[in-house]
Amino acid sequence: PCPLCLPQYGLVFDAGSTHTALYIYRWPADKENGTGIISQVEACTVSGECAGMCPSLSPAQLGDTGAGRSWCSPGWLSHSTKASWLPCSETSPAIASSTARYFSPSLGREQNSTKAEQVFAEVTKAIGEYPVDFRGARILTGNEEGSFGWITVNYLLETLIKFSFAEKWEHPRDTEVLGALDLGGASTQITFQPGVTIEDKNTSVFFRLYGTNYSLYSHSYLCYGQTQALKMLLAALHQVLQPLQISHPCYPKGYQENVTAADLYDSPCVHAPSTPSPAQVLTVTGTGDPAACSTAIQKLFNFSCGANRTCGFNGVYQPPVRGQFFAFAGFYYTFHFLNLTSQQSLNDINSTVQTFCKKNWTELVETFPQQDRYLHTYCSMALYILTLLLDGYKFNERTWSSIHFSQQAANTDIGWTLGFMLNFTNMIPTEALEHVKGHQPSLWAGAVSFIVLAIAAALVAVFL
Repeated sequence: PCPLCLPQYGLVFDAGSTHTALYIYRWPADKENGTGIISQVEACTVSGECAGMCPSLSPAQLGDTGAGRSWCSPGWLSHSTKASWLPCSETSPAIASSTARYFSPSLGREQNSTKAEQVFAEVTKAIGEYPVDFRGARILTGNEEGSFGWITVNYLLETLIKFSFAEKWEHPRDTEVLGALDLGGASTQITFQPGVTIEDKNTSVFFRLYGTNYSLYSHSYLCYGQTQALKMLLAALHQVLQPLQISHPCYPKGYQENVTAADLYDSPCVHAPSTPSPAQVLTVTGTGDPAACSTAIQKLFNFSCGANRTCGFNGVYQPPVRGQFFAFAGFYYTFHFLNLTSQQSLNDINSTVQTFCKKNWTELVETFPQQDRYLHTYCSMALYILTLLLDGYKFNERTWSSIHFSQQAANTDIGWTLGFMLNFTNMIPTEALEHVKGHQPSLWAGAVSFIVLAIAAALVAVFL
């Protein structure tokens, strides 16, 4: 980095359904072929029960909950925005010359757009109180989220740019970029550089980074994130003939819980077969049958493709997967719990998942006493991930080894915010360099003349 350049700073809010985080990034003013060399300065996360900024932007959560509490009212959002901002503003000098950016609730575009606009207006008002160049708030599209995650992975693994032995930034030669597989709560994304021409322009993404062009395939499947997929599965298992009972083959035998119809059918991804009473209590009983679980999960997808067309699932075009992939977020968390992130073979993974799914609830609680909150869901999530990757994204036994399950790259958490900020630096003009001068030009000229005369006098003295 040039020591004579003022660094640039950027701030990005990531407001998901379960968390709100603020990231501060920095890059030198002298960019490399138009793109900044970015480093993360700080990250702040809101903790507590109000950590999510408007979960899903759903009408129920944007409005009154019935108990007189609006968790996601504009007023609460203002409080949440400031709460996540203050820890950074107290510790980082970057705030005074920064650029604030977008946040991304995943299901917002599917629901009340008027409420979403109110949320954005309140965010703008709250952030406008601080000395920053605010550039707006909006909901990222799924394809944007997936492709920004792709940028993050490849930037951290130095496939986009690398500091060479010649001590300058260069595009790595003979280095293949990696694909990105993201599994969130509401959606899942796949992004990679295909070896063929992309046939569907809706799945085509173009970036120019560090002077190199990248044409990518990217698609986001809304409602196929882990939280919404489990809801769709539970709703599919809810039989109208037994309206108060749900037998769940993915839950361990001996496990039982009660859910209300309001909780089950509160998402746009889940459609009620009738009009159930919101207060109706449903009893969910685990049966521990992995074969029946896999069958039920497969029914959530449509794997058929049209004639002469390759696709992922639900009729969405997808070229054949190519190259190495990083699978992060939900992909990593589930497989990490099952100790399956060390490049095990597909046969070993299937065997481990089947063995885990056949354990009853008592066995699981004794084996994993600290994991009981999500313990009953790991079987269904593991089988869901296998179905998604093999039948959905069309990986097979040969290409399975190209998937690397990881939470981090280069000791940095993987997400969309770094990729977003890196791409955004392309649109920020390079600052003029500010050279440091200790004296006026006339003084510099006098000083140089004095030094020359002193050297000449010294040489004459030595000669004499």
